[in-house]
Amino acid sequence: MKKILFALATVICSLVACDPVSEDFSLGDHITADELKSMSTVTVEKDANGNNGNVISCSTSAPVNAKWTITDNSKPDVAGKDMFGNYAWKKLKIGSYTVTLTGLCADGTVVTSDFPVSCDVITQELERYYIYGKPDPNNPHHHLIGFEGEPFSPAAWDAAEMRFSANEGKHFPFIKDDVYKGKKTLIFDITDATDDCAGRIMNGWWSARYDDNKDVKFTNGQWELPLTDAIYNDCAQGAGGKDLDLMITSGSCTIHNVYYEE
Repeated sequence: MKKILFALATVICSLVACDPVSEDFSLGDHITADELKSMSTVTVEKDANGNNGNVISCSTSAPVNAKWTITDNSKPDVAGKDMFGNYAWKKLKIGSYTVTLTGLCADGTVVTSDFPVSCDVITQELERYYIYGKPDPNNPHHHLIGFEGEPFSPAAWDAAEMRFSANEGKHFPFIKDDVYKGKKTLIFDITDATDDCAGRIMNGWWSARYDDNKDVKFTNGQWELPLTDAIYNDCAQGAGGKDLDLMITSGSCTIHNVYYEE
């Protein structure tokens, strides 16, 4: 009898522990967008004064497979960041955002609902992970996961200058597969960019471009490059292994750091 009870408990635990992304919920119907919204919440952490912090929590009890997409309202043309699961949380920068919940119902119907949020103060610091550059040694939120290096000005039409390859590149290391797969946003600290500074986003084999075949403009400040599924599929070492590569085609600039935050 004890063996039977133990086996039953094991089955129940395995069901409870299943990944909500791939969970097989079995309601034979679908829900409406209004029902999805009524069963879901997006909350913002508050500071001691009641101000909106920079950490959001997303939760739904709806019988759906859930995807949360966070879009920065100041950058409507930049693809939002996705999180999967009936519960998710994320640290953000100060700003205004739209969180879109996409629910896949049991019968294949897709429903969505939007939740506007604003983050006004920092309640939890973002952790910064340096792929290249010099993190502040006195800042506990800075972490070196790649190469420490000095600022440099990449030569035009030299694909090795900004190739993320410890073998084929001149400055940058390989990007780890979990960074590609996590679709992190790479942040480049750029100075001295000329008005005509532009270039390609491609891979080291020149076999694909990730800029709609149109040179992008490199600008001063924090220049951002969201990693995509296409980049992951080609460039991760466990996937295509062709290495992400940026190349200057006109003008010039100086690269100081490359990192992502989370």
